Amino acid sequence: MKKVACYVRVSTENQIENYSIDEQTERLEAYCKAKDYAIYKIYTDGGYSGGNMNRPALNAMLADIEHKLFDTIIVYKLDRLSRSQKDTLMLIEDYFLANNIDFVSVSENFDTSTPFGRAMIGILSVFAQLEKDQITERFTMGRIGRSKSGLFHGGGNAPKGYNYINGHLEINTVEAEQVKEIFSLFLSGKSVNAISKIMTKKYNDNLWKNALQITNCIRNSIYIGKVKFKGVEYDGEHQPIISEDDFRRANELLKSDDRIKFPAQKTPFRAGFLLSSLVYCKNCGARYSACHGYYKCYSRSKSTAKFVKDPSCKNKNWKIDELDALVISEIHKIAIDDEYKKLFKKEEKTDDTKSIKAEISKIDSQINRLLDLYQISDIPIDTIKSKITVLTNKKDELNELLNKNRRADNCKAFQAALNRFEALDDTSGIDERRLLISTLIERITIDEESVNITWRIESKIV
Repeated sequence: MKKVACYVRVSTENQIENYSIDEQTERLEAYCKAKDYAIYKIYTDGGYSGGNMNRPALNAMLADIEHKLFDTIIVYKLDRLSRSQKDTLMLIEDYFLANNIDFVSVSENFDTSTPFGRAMIGILSVFAQLEKDQITERFTMGRIGRSKSGLFHGGGNAPKGYNYINGHLEINTVEAEQVKEIFSLFLSGKSVNAISKIMTKKYNDNLWKNALQITNCIRNSIYIGKVKFKGVEYDGEHQPIISEDDFRRANELLKSDDRIKFPAQKTPFRAGFLLSSLVYCKNCGARYSACHGYYKCYSRSKSTAKFVKDPSCKNKNWKIDELDALVISEIHKIAIDDEYKKLFKKEEKTDDTKSIKAEISKIDSQINRLLDLYQISDIPIDTIKSKITVLTNKKDELNELLNKNRRADNCKAFQAALNRFEALDDTSGIDERRLLISTLIERITIDEESVNITWRIESKIV
């Protein structure tokens, strides 16, 4: 018997959406009774928004996962877990599935213990990436808007020489004098290395501790009253520290051939990568992220503390281009694999899904009528049970046909995605490629030099 945890959430506005705590609880209890599931606990968050992950009952449930107190989590509707696709996917993949916990949403018929449910995770990951990109786009537009208005967009990290107060840059007199001194020394012929040593010794702090900080100061147009975003400069509302003439002369001198240059490492941001959300570490179970040309285990990169599974993890970093190429090669191989062609042909629909569902619904009605008949008539209970048993067996047979049709649909969708991927050309964008790959692949597991691909229809080791 499955032991399940039920999660119930309601915010103030949801009280009028027929999602009250009592309503959700009643429906979840009825579902568990029908499925013969044992309810370990009902975790209830009352008055908490689905956009906020800091919820006491949710946190308690996540903590209990580690103690293996249940094997399935059930919600009435997906948005009860979270209203964010990104957060929903993170919870399902990084908490539930990572700990062998199945997840069921009653309303959407979403069940990760089934092939269809697992396939839906891939679709969910695509929408999660879309949500992330939309947030990034809105954030970018907001920063562009601030820049056009002459406002600094860097939040509380004000450039040296300024304080960031109530959304505006105000001159820090002590640091501003140091900025002026740097420009003066540089224009007098001092090297950036020499200036760094002079400033560090004179002011006895780490404000100008290396040559790169000096170089960045000289290049920063914020000091002539400009704000810059994505390579475009706008007139700022703040007071300049350096004259435009001194700034121009200093930067011409910095670019001259007889000066030592200190170019910053080029690490352009990429909006998305081909295998985003698919790669996992075999050693610690953490997800891999794309960073500086490599897919790296979260535990190794230490980029986000809550995603770190084992701080001592030493699993291999894979070059992005190499892992992408390997996975693409395996997709091409499977497209011509005779075993998979046989599997596609084997999983064919038997009867029309719609008619099967109609028959199941008819049987359910017959069972309900028999139960009603028992309550109002003198028909012996054994007779009723016998008839219900016959109907239940028939329903089980139909459900098996329905499952077979679902498997056939999965194979058909897999084959279609495979064909579309094979038809891609050089003009195809990364979003289309990533969508097709997430439709074909459930997960990629890294074990040093070994790469394990779990396909949406079965597992295959490469």
